[in-house]
Amino acid sequence: MKALIQRVLNASVSVDGEVISSIGKGLCVLVGISRDDTDKEIEYIVRKILNLRLFEDEDGARWSKSVSDLQLPVLCVSQFTLYAVLKGNKPDFHQTMANEQSREFYQRFLSRMSQSHKPELIKDGLFGAFMQVHIQNDGPVTISVESSNMGQDGPVKKDKCAAVNKKTKSKGHCSNGSAAKSPTTNEECSTTDDKQLAESLEKQSIDNNQPVQ
Repeated sequence: MKALIQRVLNASVSVDGEVISSIGKGLCVLVGISRDDTDKEIEYIVRKILNLRLFEDEDGARWSKSVSDLQLPVLCVSQFTLYAVLKGNKPDFHQTMANEQSREFYQRFLSRMSQSHKPELIKDGLFGAFMQVHIQNDGPVTISVESSNMGQDGPVKKDKCAAVNKKTKSKGHCSNGSAAKSPTTNEECSTTDDKQLAESLEKQSIDNNQPVQ
């Protein structure tokens, strides 16, 4: 799956000149489905759409809040052309899922979005129709997410203890040999290592008759 996620001030979908769906501030997401996609891809894309921090918080700090945090709407639009492959100057769509199969798959995607967010905040276009999509991109901010990148996301926070563990070849332990409480939360480990570093520097400065900086 591919999702082209756009932060918008407003967005709408029209069919035959009639607006069938619209939102204000939120996300407009163009969704592409490949022939190899499964429910595992749905879970990954849904999680990314709802948890990407593309909005400011109450203090104006950028990239702090998601649509889930702020309870904002999401307008989803099926977009098979995201899987186009160019043959010369002509797009080829052999990588996309077959029409009826993709229709059912897309409905499962929408159902999962509604289960993971407030159902009334999930909007949709009209699958398979010739649509006009009007988007007022805010920023502009556009993020491309692909399920083929599952498992390749970088760490949320640098783990200080991991660097120590690498040196000592003692995974899950601090430089003093004590075990970290959690593989993801190493505040105690980091604090201990920082303290040891400070003591080491102080000892060196005393030995050299130099003041501690």
